[in-house]
Amino acid sequence: MTGRNAGGMSSLEYHVLLAMADGPLYGYAIKEAVETESAGTLTPRTGSLYRVLARLMTWGLVAKTEPAEATLPHPGRERKYYGLTAEGRGALAAEARRQRGAAALAEERLGMSEGGP
Repeated sequence: MTGRNAGGMSSLEYHVLLAMADGPLYGYAIKEAVETESAGTLTPRTGSLYRVLARLMTWGLVAKTEPAEATLPHPGRERKYYGLTAEGRGALAAEARRQRGAAALAEERLGMSEGGP
């Protein structure tokens, strides 16, 4: 996993992993999930998305795989499916905990409380 940022992953890396948490997806489905789950704040271009997928594969967090269910053949190019590895699932969980902790610290410092402002 050489090259991973010890301070956490980028928003795009996080959302790409999050998109695959329920099972393997192909590239365009990952892109759509990232856009939806980020409320449109992330709209990855194809080149950016595949660079992130390649990086996550290099780190051992994502692997090419088969779809979770039988799918009809695609009329164009064959779809490549990507899924989380066990290490990827662990990294996603660790990043979620890191973000939750950072948000709690910000709320504390801003004087926010549960149910408050």
